[in-house]
Parts: sequence; C-alpha cells; structure tokens
Amino acid sequence: MTAVSAGAGELDRPLTVVPPGERGATRIADRVVAKIASQAASEAVGTLPPDAGRPSATVVVHREVAHVRVHVELDYPCDVGARCRQVRRHVVERVGALVGMQVPEVVVQVERLHLVAGPGEGQGRTR
Repeated sequence: MTAVSAGAGELDRPLTVVPPGERGATRIADRVVAKIASQAASEAVGTLPPDAGRPSATVVVHREVAHVRVHVELDYPCDVGARCRQVRRHVVERVGALVGMQVPEVVVQVERLHLVAGPGEGQGRTR
C-alpha cells in the first residue's frame, strides 16, 4: 500500500492567526542590555582625556524592566550632578528605544575625576 499525502488539500483550510503575545518570547540577555547602556553612557559623557576609561554598566533584567548601574569617569572641573543626570536620561532613552524595556533607575557611579589643565597651565602639581 502506498501512502498519499494530502498535499494541496491542506492549503484549502483557513490559516490560523496566532496573536503576537502567544507566538513565543524574546529574551534579551542582561549583558546585551549592559552593552547598550555602556554605549549610551559613553555618548552622554562625550570626549574625555586619553587616560580615562570607557563607561561600563551592569544590568539586572526582570521581565521587561532593566535596573542599570553605570560606572563613569569624568573630567574635572565640571558640574558632576548635571553630567550624571545627562547620563541617566540618555541611558533610559537608548535602552527604551533599542530593546523596549522600562528603566526605572539608573545608578551613576563616578569612579574617577580627571583634572583638565586650563589654558596656559602646565601639567604638574598645583600649589
């Protein structure tokens, strides 16, 4: 006996449309969100002295919510509070736009301040 496939007869039945929320899930790894947060912090901080380290981030994701901690180095003197607010805002915006997650908190930890020599000042000790 030879088995015969239903073939084209299967195409006659209506297609079942599955709502998007029931098709499956997408999981974005914490380290991916951390990479995006680090890049966003780098964009917000701007140019720094050559010996400054790049911003880094650690992230904990629970469902669609990302809790972010960013480590930055800043030039000094500057308005540290304003720069940290700028980093927070930019990280929330970029993570939300790129991965669609809510970011209720961004902790900005300033690891180091880099003294920027003013015009006419040499590199060296200040008395």
